Amino acid sequence: MSENVHIPMFPLAILPLPGELVPLHIFEPRYKQLLQDAEQHDITFGIYFSHDINQAGIGSLMRLESIIKRYPGGESDIIVKCQDIFSMGKLQHTYKSKMYPGADVKFKNVDLGRIPGLALYEQFMEYLKNRNINQHVATFSVYQVACELSLDLSERYKFLQLPFEKMDNFLMNRIRYQMHLLNREAKSRDVYHLN
Repeated sequence: MSENVHIPMFPLAILPLPGELVPLHIFEPRYKQLLQDAEQHDITFGIYFSHDINQAGIGSLMRLESIIKRYPGGESDIIVKCQDIFSMGKLQHTYKSKMYPGADVKFKNVDLGRIPGLALYEQFMEYLKNRNINQHVATFSVYQVACELSLDLSERYKFLQLPFEKMDNFLMNRIRYQMHLLNREAKSRDVYHLN
């Protein structure tokens, strides 16, 4: 982990994975100010995972990708992208002289391009085939695999705290479970027919 860095913070009950694109609707005055700063000065900010299970104080470092729509009242629909994961110290009510919060964080310095091992790669390709997903990139990261598996919040939380060498096994177990569900669904279609 790196040294402490003071960054703007946006507490939300979501936990974006590295490389994931996330849509947000910005409407509070303090986060309108944060959006303005992100747009004008190309700053990154944290989405702190504001949830009871977050005993480790983790969150996601985000960068503004695009502004989809601006509303007359100053609200905006935006897309942000997760750049890294961090652990947070105490959340401060304001960041420097701004209206939005801030916090000291330590970045995990994830490798966004970390490719899966051969076993995970082959299992994931089989999973995509079973889901009839035929168009995909030739190479992908472990984080892209995790995004495709639609992990729930507790699974995301657990996954992001794993050491890199245990991530492949975690994802392979999740794929096995989802493959089991897909097989049960296919069997139920053979048994039950709707009018």
